[in-house]
Amino acid sequence: MGTYVNPGNESFTTDTGGEIYVDKTGLLEILNKSISGPNHFFAVSRPRRFGKSMAAGMIDAYYSRGCDSEALFSKYEISRASDFKTHLNKYNVLHFDTATFLNAAKTPEDVILMMDEALLQEMEEEFPFIMELNPQNTPAAMNMVYKRDGTQFIVIIDEWECIIRDAKDDEKLITDYLKYLRGFFKTEEAKKFLALGYITGILPIKKVKGESALNNFTEYTMISPKQLAPFFGFTEQEVECLCKDHCMDADEVRHWYDGYRMQWREGREHDLKKIHVYNPNSLVHAMLDGTTESYWKNTGAFETVNDYIELNEAGLKDDVIAMMAGERRPVEVSTFKNDLTHYKTKDDVLTALIHMGYLGYDSETGEAFVPNEEVREVFESAVKVGDWTDVQDALRSSDALLKATWAGDEKKVAEVIGRSRQDYASIINFNDENALACAVMMSYYTARKHYYVKRELPAGRGFADIAFIPRNEGGHPAMIVELKWNRSAKAAIKQIRDREYAGALSDYRGEILLVGINYTKKTGRYGCRIEKLTNG
Repeated sequence: MGTYVNPGNESFTTDTGGEIYVDKTGLLEILNKSISGPNHFFAVSRPRRFGKSMAAGMIDAYYSRGCDSEALFSKYEISRASDFKTHLNKYNVLHFDTATFLNAAKTPEDVILMMDEALLQEMEEEFPFIMELNPQNTPAAMNMVYKRDGTQFIVIIDEWECIIRDAKDDEKLITDYLKYLRGFFKTEEAKKFLALGYITGILPIKKVKGESALNNFTEYTMISPKQLAPFFGFTEQEVECLCKDHCMDADEVRHWYDGYRMQWREGREHDLKKIHVYNPNSLVHAMLDGTTESYWKNTGAFETVNDYIELNEAGLKDDVIAMMAGERRPVEVSTFKNDLTHYKTKDDVLTALIHMGYLGYDSETGEAFVPNEEVREVFESAVKVGDWTDVQDALRSSDALLKATWAGDEKKVAEVIGRSRQDYASIINFNDENALACAVMMSYYTARKHYYVKRELPAGRGFADIAFIPRNEGGHPAMIVELKWNRSAKAAIKQIRDREYAGALSDYRGEILLVGINYTKKTGRYGCRIEKLTNG
């Protein structure tokens, strides 16, 4: 049992021994079906803290000959599979994290040699007979072991692309690295000794001209997760069970961590499957701490992207601000070159943000959006420390707007929205009621601290434009906002009452503010009308 060669099951034992463990062993059943077949190469890209390393530790524990894991897996889903014991601890496993060697290397040029020497040393310790054969590198040693006893290898590489990310301008190093990987995955020898290839990273596989070391891998990404979608992140059903077990408010948890929508087609009938996925690291912390807050901030990567956002190329910054306020923006994801350093278009940056988890993506509409409150706080931090002066001013006005609404100060509400609209003037093409809705959502941005904000909420005989549902009942009044373009605020209030929009809050007990907001294009002025209802 080694660090890299035939590792033990300590990692998976630790993961399953904590207070919270969600069974993801169904992933192994999918891998088992691919063992030694034509499609046995898996490239999984997910944001940091989305369970990639935990899954790799589980794969070690299940396949490695360096341990006996039957009892460990006996209470989990995989134990019910017909081929559970067929593959259990039956393979030689090689598992390494490229980032470990890149961080330890004195120069990037040293990393491949350092990595291969460490792997080869463990191969010789595990299989002493190969020392006499003097293998040239680790793939050659693996082939020698396979020829001797016929046992195939499973190769797992974490953070496989970190060399390509960090040494982006060193073409020779990247070429040498891809050639090195080719020995594990693309040679005639590898076709025999390799049972399964499994690599993880933040981004999909970068297309490197002239090198094809990884073109036989099937990719499972944030945009195209395929059948692996449920195994990285927690599903809606899993989160509901956790909330029940830990006495957490499911709506509050959903508000903070939901929003990653994934879909794929499955089975012979190609049935469309859809799920919501939550950040597992954040969920575990929230359950253990008993509180919802931002636990996930990959600041290093975000700062790199934020530099591009602030340039506002093709209105990129404007799109990000609109998404912060709850809007969606179209994005073309197919042109992305899987690189965090060479952006060509606005779509490249938005797609990178999707892969890193800072934006959600709806594959049906081709739109990006800020998925939840946790991620929204990351963007807020960027606003506060970056070159976003106009947005900072508008956010400060947002608190004043909310207080004026609570106080029923109709004149001040109209004035603050008018001022905020000027701050956002470059973002909004102000020519219809949708633009008015965007302006109002932005103006009430900080209301999210106190409310669940719903656009187009089904209510009564229609849809309420914006509903503000208190996160803590009894703290602040609920609010239903109706918008009118070139009509009066009074007409907006009448529509709320006539169509019984307040019925959407029938379960809410307390004061409800009916807020009518209008904009008259000819005068460029806003108007406001506020009335009160009481439920219960």
